[in-house]
Amino acid sequence: MAVESSPSRFMTNVLSALKRIRGVDLDDARQSYRDGPGLDSSFTNLGQFFHFVDKELRSRDHVAEAEAIAHVAELCATDPELGGLGIVADAVGWGPDSASPASSTGSIHTDGPVLREVEFLVDAWLSAVSSREAASRQARPALRRRLGGTPSDAHPMTLTEKILAYHAFSLPSAKGVKPGDVVRVSLDWVIASEVAWLGMLHSMRSIGQQMQAWRNDRFWLTGDHAVDPRNYHLEKSQMLRREMETAKRGLKMTENQGSNYTILHTEFVRERAEPGMLVIGADSHTCSGGAVSSLSIGLGAGDNMIGLATGQTWFKVPESIRVNFTGKPAWHIKGKDVILSILRALRRNTFAADRVVEFGGPGAEYLSCDARFAICNMCTELGAITGIFVPDKVTRAFLDGRKSKVYKSNSVYFAPDEDAEYAAAFDIDLGRVEPSIAIYPSPDDVYPVTERLGMRFDGCFIGACTTTEEDLVLAALVLEVGMKRGLAIVPGKRLVVPGSRPIARNLRMLGLMDIYESAGFEQPAPGCSMCLGMGVDIAEEGSNWLSSQNRNFKNRMGKGSVGHICSAATVAAASFSMTLSDPTELLREVDESRYNELLEQCKAWRNRKHAAVPQKKHANGDIPEEDVEYVEPALTAATVQKGEAKLSQRGTTAPETTGGQLDGANAIQGRVFTMGDFVDTDAIIPAPFCSSPTDEALGSHCFEYVCPDFRDHVRQGYTVVVGGKAFGCGSSREEAARALKGIGVKCVIARSFSFIFGRNMPTIGLIGFVITDDEFYRLAGHGAEIEIDVQGRCVRVGGREFGFRLDDMELKLVENRGLAEAFRRHRKDVYDALCSGRGTSAEVPSPASLADVSMQRRKPEGLAW
Repeated sequence: MAVESSPSRFMTNVLSALKRIRGVDLDDARQSYRDGPGLDSSFTNLGQFFHFVDKELRSRDHVAEAEAIAHVAELCATDPELGGLGIVADAVGWGPDSASPASSTGSIHTDGPVLREVEFLVDAWLSAVSSREAASRQARPALRRRLGGTPSDAHPMTLTEKILAYHAFSLPSAKGVKPGDVVRVSLDWVIASEVAWLGMLHSMRSIGQQMQAWRNDRFWLTGDHAVDPRNYHLEKSQMLRREMETAKRGLKMTENQGSNYTILHTEFVRERAEPGMLVIGADSHTCSGGAVSSLSIGLGAGDNMIGLATGQTWFKVPESIRVNFTGKPAWHIKGKDVILSILRALRRNTFAADRVVEFGGPGAEYLSCDARFAICNMCTELGAITGIFVPDKVTRAFLDGRKSKVYKSNSVYFAPDEDAEYAAAFDIDLGRVEPSIAIYPSPDDVYPVTERLGMRFDGCFIGACTTTEEDLVLAALVLEVGMKRGLAIVPGKRLVVPGSRPIARNLRMLGLMDIYESAGFEQPAPGCSMCLGMGVDIAEEGSNWLSSQNRNFKNRMGKGSVGHICSAATVAAASFSMTLSDPTELLREVDESRYNELLEQCKAWRNRKHAAVPQKKHANGDIPEEDVEYVEPALTAATVQKGEAKLSQRGTTAPETTGGQLDGANAIQGRVFTMGDFVDTDAIIPAPFCSSPTDEALGSHCFEYVCPDFRDHVRQGYTVVVGGKAFGCGSSREEAARALKGIGVKCVIARSFSFIFGRNMPTIGLIGFVITDDEFYRLAGHGAEIEIDVQGRCVRVGGREFGFRLDDMELKLVENRGLAEAFRRHRKDVYDALCSGRGTSAEVPSPASLADVSMQRRKPEGLAW
């Protein structure tokens, strides 16, 4: 569109966009105004013009275009604190005397950038109609009502399996999917932070390609990790914000509120994700989407970039475990204490490792979507691929309360079959959950707060994505009670960082931010803040912190700092004396009804139709039953797509090849550099160095904080890393695998890999595989000479040979030198090529299960409380 912003030009540009993008010609309507008073004088404000366009479109049965225009009009009228432009569309006049955004008159400034921004939104939302139509050609199975029990034409499936089956382009069986099946699937959303976006751009630029989006309305990009209003003047921050703006304009993004509007997951889950959706994100806490029953999975930057370009990705259907909630929690027990209790019971990287955690049971009705957010958010700390709640009346009420139907009209409510097979099942009694703390540096080293009273801290942090609106409200009320008691506020560092501007606005309007200020809490703009330690807020070396964030790994909050994690209410209680205190003493004096009223007001300000707790209750206080209509994917016609081969599921035999390359890695020779269990990505490449522009630059900071001599060893030939369990756990940052490759590592062998890291290696063309034989680890000591025959699936060390396995997809990606290079060769058919075997010449057997623990199926396990 033209950059002029006069009212006449603006209206002409909008009508031209309709014709150019959608082929909708309103020239006859325009002509009537040309023959009459003219466009300038026919509409005295923006609202009148949008109403005219909407009416004309609907009268001609252009409903999709009319709804796009209506949505733009809604965005124009929405408060900037809620992601809109803050224009009062029905204000009188277009002129500059009454025309600046958020001015006292509320009308628009025709000489400023506001009309150009409205033009951009019109262009973007009309383009979204076209991209949505194009994407809809990727047919999914029809849906049918669930009548109870497993359909006769399908085998029992978990919630995860049903969502994957629904999104699959083809199925290995008309009866559905099962663990181990490899499926090519369509996506609903791709999400990324500004730092991850740099990695995604690297994937495309490395092969000479420009950024692409299969749907311009399904990419959620936020500035939260490193950018902060306090560093906007710095070159790095300016570069990150510039790349975000380039993405917005270049991709015609409908969903981009700029920097420090929200932490990546917060407003996405609150206002965008829906039940039954399949979401990938360039962040390990993408699993937060499970709070609203979306299957949301964190992947590396390369997977996300190609997913964004194609609207597709691939998964090997994972096993799931089931967590059944029983009992009723104390009213002040929220999601953070629940997930800490689960971490204490299950431990990390054991039962949940490389599996999906599905939550349900009779106690789930007492868990709000905020509580579910915190629980799903930290499933990555369990070692899970993701977590997801079975949708229910709580989910339905939350979705129904959204203001815009654009974000609640794509929901699909699936439920697991009663006889679905789970790798393990657990019962969690919510009535037994109590305030807890996870001790540095392990999120599963959890104790009741009462067992650790008196721990001293230098700082208290309330924030990060895992800290929800209800947590922030409750923590403020705890502070209020403490100050009314006259508790002294000792010297120390205190920060509170709400997860989004909408949440901060609500807290401010309620007067709760004043309480935080009175209690000595600084209030930076929304962002990851102390949780990541790569922006402005970084913990000092040697300092000791209590935090409501989700991860307490070494150096996470800042080099040499120590962090322990707990609920926001527990942090608030400890902030007075800077020592760990039992929050229940203050929580007893918090008025539960006032707390609920405050949450209800938060929802009302966001134009929600439901309260924080349902307004109608049974006499016993339970939530009334509301019907949720579950559906099933109709799979009877599903077959293996013509030309799309079924990837082999199990086997050890090495394939024959006819020319496929392994990037010069058919035979790898080197010396072993040994590492232990739970080597996390924060250790491999610390957050401050993640924006390094090349693999080599990343490699120059590999293990910077915890093992700085690693780089010299690799340069001296220690090119095979041998690790323990859950190698690469933690953040989804693809930069960790790229750093290893950049410094010269040729292969990584471990007892097990974290899901995302294990996938990131082949995505960037680095070979990695699992060996569980104890004898191998005895022989593969530090400095041992090792030889790897990739084609023969054999490792030689200490005079012994050990076999290993690779997935079909893993080998094909490595043969292609990574996913980006495969995309360069096959473009948008890349996943079709890789899944069909056309991407390489080799057919490779998939591995057997790599689980370290043998589970009894569907039998509730005894928990170590």
